[in-house]
Amino acid sequence: MTRSRSHRDAGQAFPIYLTVVAGLLFLAFAYFAVGQAAVNRNGAQTAADAAALAAAQETRDRLTDDWVRVVLDPKQWKDIFAGRGAVDSCWRADRLAELNDARVTQCRSSGLRYEVETQSNKPIGDNVVPGTAERKAHASAVAVIEPLCTFILPSPEPTPLPTGDPTGEPSGEPTPGGTDGPGSPGRPKLPTLTCEHGIDWELDPDHLTDLPGPEDLFHVHLADN
Repeated sequence: MTRSRSHRDAGQAFPIYLTVVAGLLFLAFAYFAVGQAAVNRNGAQTAADAAALAAAQETRDRLTDDWVRVVLDPKQWKDIFAGRGAVDSCWRADRLAELNDARVTQCRSSGLRYEVETQSNKPIGDNVVPGTAERKAHASAVAVIEPLCTFILPSPEPTPLPTGDPTGEPSGEPTPGGTDGPGSPGRPKLPTLTCEHGIDWELDPDHLTDLPGPEDLFHVHLADN
């Protein structure tokens, strides 16, 4: 009697055992699917971050090209630091996304700000979650170009009256200082660039061999979407 009861109990437990094992296997596959989706999502996010930063850095470098061109005209410095006339560098975002096995689905630039959206090239693949086999991960990132320096434009100086005799006729003597050499009316003193970390740039209009570089004038970083 005892023996047949133990056989009966074992027969009843076997289906329960199979159900438990099947449930554990399903959970294992589900966790695998979630992990695989997370990997794809992280890859898409990496591509979006790299693409946004690359586009912003390219624009920053092009802004400093203009800086070299207009450095002797301080009135145009504000345009440089405000990002006016900045070139669209979304093509750099496309290249960096490709290097990270993704593609850019949207890239928007507004002066000193880039918003990039990417999609991974690889789908999630077959798993226990229905309808997700061909789904691809998406991500977005924002990169900004932040000016690091400030300056104060000097007040316009009044134009000196020409020297001459009391009748107002010019005396024929040259104006002191002339138009050549440092500090002359033709080469005015440039404003001081006051940058972060206590760095000041004193720019000599007659010796512009040591100009601040892109990384001295701007900081490129990721920002919240």
